[in-house]
Amino acid sequence: MKFESFSFAPEILRAIAECGYQSMTPIQQQAIPAIRRGEDVLASAQTGTGKTAAFALPILQRMCDNPKETMPSNTRTLILTPTRELAAQVADNISAYSKHLNLTVLTIYGGVKIDTQSQKLKRGADVIVATPGRLLEHIVACNLSLSNVEFLVLDEADRMLDMGFSADIKKILQAVNKKRQNMLFSATFSSEVKKLANDMLEKPKVITVDKQNTTADTVSQVVYPVEQRRKRELISELIGTKNWQQVLVFTATRDAADKLVKELNLDGIPSGVVHGEKAQGSRRRALREFVEGKIRVLVATEVAARGLDIKNLEYVVNYDLPFLAEDYVHRIGRTGRAGKTGVAISFVSREEERTLADIEKLIGQPIRRVTVPGYEVGSREVLLKQIEKRRSFAKKQQRGDNAGAQMIAEKNMDGRRVKVGKVSSTVKYKKIK
Repeated sequence: MKFESFSFAPEILRAIAECGYQSMTPIQQQAIPAIRRGEDVLASAQTGTGKTAAFALPILQRMCDNPKETMPSNTRTLILTPTRELAAQVADNISAYSKHLNLTVLTIYGGVKIDTQSQKLKRGADVIVATPGRLLEHIVACNLSLSNVEFLVLDEADRMLDMGFSADIKKILQAVNKKRQNMLFSATFSSEVKKLANDMLEKPKVITVDKQNTTADTVSQVVYPVEQRRKRELISELIGTKNWQQVLVFTATRDAADKLVKELNLDGIPSGVVHGEKAQGSRRRALREFVEGKIRVLVATEVAARGLDIKNLEYVVNYDLPFLAEDYVHRIGRTGRAGKTGVAISFVSREEERTLADIEKLIGQPIRRVTVPGYEVGSREVLLKQIEKRRSFAKKQQRGDNAGAQMIAEKNMDGRRVKVGKVSSTVKYKKIK
C-alpha cells in the first residue's frame, strides 16, 4: 500500500518521498487510519517496523487540518521516550517529515544545560519529544504547560517502565490536558504496560503486527561459545579476519565498555563508546563517526539498545548477554531493519549458558552455535546439568535452614532449658531462671 492512499497533504507526501519511503509497513497500514480518525491506539510492534512514521505522519496531518499559532511555553504534541538517543532519533525523523510545513520540533532530555532548553520552551513548540525526568523538571519550574496538548504519544512504553519511569509518567499524565488523543507504542504487552494502557487510553484500537518477543527473519543469529577472559581476543580476531566494517557491540557495564574500546583501539580497530556516563556531546560525536565510517566499532551499554537507528547496520555483537532475555530481542533489532539483512552474534561464556537457554526459550528457537578453533569451552549439556544440580542443592539447603529457624521456644522435657534457634547444624540453648 502506498502513502498516497491516505491523502496526505502535498507537503507531507513530498517529505515522505525525500526520505525514500515507498510502500507502508504493516504497523503503518493499521495505525495511520486509526490515528487519522482520532482514535486512541495501543500498538505492539518490534523495532525497525516503522513505528515513528506510523504515529508521526497522521499527527502531522491532523495538525495541518487544524492549523494553530505556536503558543509560548506550550505544545500541541508531546512524545515521551525512554532515552536521549531515542528522543533525538524520533525528533530527527519528525523534522524530516515536517520539513515543508511551518512547524517547530523540540527535544528535551537530560545531559545538557537546562537553561538553554528553558529559553527554547518559552518560545513554545508544535512538537516536543522528551524523556520523562527532564520534562518533569521543566514542568515544576513552570517552563512548560501541558494544558494545550492535543496528541500524547508514549514510545517504547515497556522500556520506560523497565527503567523506573512509572511515577514520572503518572505525574505527567496528571499534568497533561485531559481532552487529548493518546497513542501507546510498546515492543511487548507486559502486565505493567496493560495497566498503564487501562489508565491512559479510552477504547483504544489495539494493533499487533508481530508475535511478541520474536526476532526478525532478516536477522541471522549465531552463538560463539568462549571463556569470559578470552572474549576480547575473539572479537578482535573476528573483526580482523572477517573484515567487519560496522559493528555495534553491547557490554553489560560501562566499565567493560570503556576497557573494550581501549583494547580495540590498541589492536588497530578504530572504536568509540556510548554509555550513560559520557556527556551527550561525546555520545553524539561517537555515533556520528560510526555512521560516517570513521570508526568501525561502536560499543554501547543497554542505554542504547532501543535508541539507535543506524541505516544498513550489518553486525550486532552481544559481547555480554543481557540480564533480561527480552532485551536480547531489542538489542539485535538494531540490525536487519526495513527489510535489510543483518547478523547478530552472541559471545557466550560457561556462566552465561543458562541465560542463553532462557533467550532460546523466549524466541522459540535454538540459535546456531559456531566454535572457533582455539577458543573451545566445556560441554554445554554437562554445564547446564551442573547448574541445575547446584540450584537444586541450594533450594534444599534453604528449605532446611528455614525449617531450623522455626524451631524456637521449644521447651525440653526436663523443663529447665528452652531451645531458642538453630544455625546450620548447631543447636543453641539458654538457661531458664
